[in-house]
Amino acid sequence: MSVRRLDPILIDRIAAGEVVERPASVVKELVENALDADAKRIEIVLGRGGCELIRVIDDGKGMSAADLVLAVERHATSKIPDGDLSHIATLGFRGEALPSIGSVSFLEVTTKARGSDLGHAIAVEGGVKQAVRPAGANGGTKVEVRDLFSATPARLKFLKSERAEAQAVVDVVKRLAMAHPDAAFALSGDGFSAISYPACTSQGAHLQRLGQVLGADFRANALQVDAHREGLALSGFVGLPTFHRANAQAQYLFVNGRPVKDRLLNGAVRAAYMDYLPSDRHPVVALFVDCDPHFVDVNVHPAKAEVRF
Repeated sequence: MSVRRLDPILIDRIAAGEVVERPASVVKELVENALDADAKRIEIVLGRGGCELIRVIDDGKGMSAADLVLAVERHATSKIPDGDLSHIATLGFRGEALPSIGSVSFLEVTTKARGSDLGHAIAVEGGVKQAVRPAGANGGTKVEVRDLFSATPARLKFLKSERAEAQAVVDVVKRLAMAHPDAAFALSGDGFSAISYPACTSQGAHLQRLGQVLGADFRANALQVDAHREGLALSGFVGLPTFHRANAQAQYLFVNGRPVKDRLLNGAVRAAYMDYLPSDRHPVVALFVDCDPHFVDVNVHPAKAEVRF
């Protein structure tokens, strides 16, 4: 068979396999977009664990009609103004999330740019884009994703129970909320307890937000970390050695505001507590590494869950 170009819709569905693994992947991409748009209130609603409905509403900058058209095109982004992939200063940048989501579901985006009198909406169903139309909208953006993986039903077999998928979304929202205490987060749906984190803007906002997410016990047993060395800043809070867990799931690590899983950082935490905790116990920490974006490559993982220093 001779070499041929793939159909654009098929290309989007292949890309969706990298970006959209489960409902939590969709929520992560949409909430990161909202935060990059300077949103200070983000509301997420799930139906059937996100398989039937994911709705994300924010009060961010919104988009014009022209930007909305490009937002659902592959490799279109507002987040790399100079084309330098080694200097990523935003949470999202791949420019594939919305078209990839739209290629495997029904996607509708309604938005109104700040200062504009008119909102606009666009829909994408199974990769087929409709025309932009005028729509009533408050300031900011509302994204609705319905019937996830309806265009690729084989993917549904790899999802876990609705409750498990919802809990994965809860974990994503918690991690993003920890890194952005100045924004309010609300998550609701069926099959799990709704969560609501009011914005924290007073002094000690970071510890206040960590108390909202990890509980008052962490707040009462946390020590502040604030260190600087060779262009790196390490801040956050670590639990006392007397406050520990049976696994390492309560270790939250962030690089330039991005929740990450990094063996190097996990190993450093383990080594720091080695003389104070039994080998089968794990500390509770929330640590934030800030550095020049040139020092870290955030493009090594399709879902941006891992980084390389």
